[in-house]
Amino acid sequence: QVQLVDSGGGLVQAGGSLRLSCGASERTGSLTMGWFRQAPGREREFVAALNWIGGTPKYTSAVEGRFTISRGNVKNTVYLQMNSLEPGDTAVYYCAAVRSIVVATVPSQYDYWGQGTQVTVSS
Repeated sequence: QVQLVDSGGGLVQAGGSLRLSCGASERTGSLTMGWFRQAPGREREFVAALNWIGGTPKYTSAVEGRFTISRGNVKNTVYLQMNSLEPGDTAVYYCAAVRSIVVATVPSQYDYWGQGTQVTVSS
């Protein structure tokens, strides 16, 4: 069982930046790690993911060029750097993990989830 704790959300103006962090209870070196988000009244959607062999990360087109997913120097931490934030990015953001090399983009493909952190972008 992998426990995930995500943090770093907050209120920011449009154009601002936030960095989300996800701490895992074990080294992420054997996990594919992802970030998802869910806005009120909408389904949970994929944001970004990367696997443990250092392959090319995947991003949803809505955040391509603005968000960056990365692993921390501490081997059980993953970050989501969010720049040029827009009101449409407002949602609860969730960290997720799965013991697979596949960089999955569907929520049902992930086995472990953080509790979520709220990101609110004001216009």
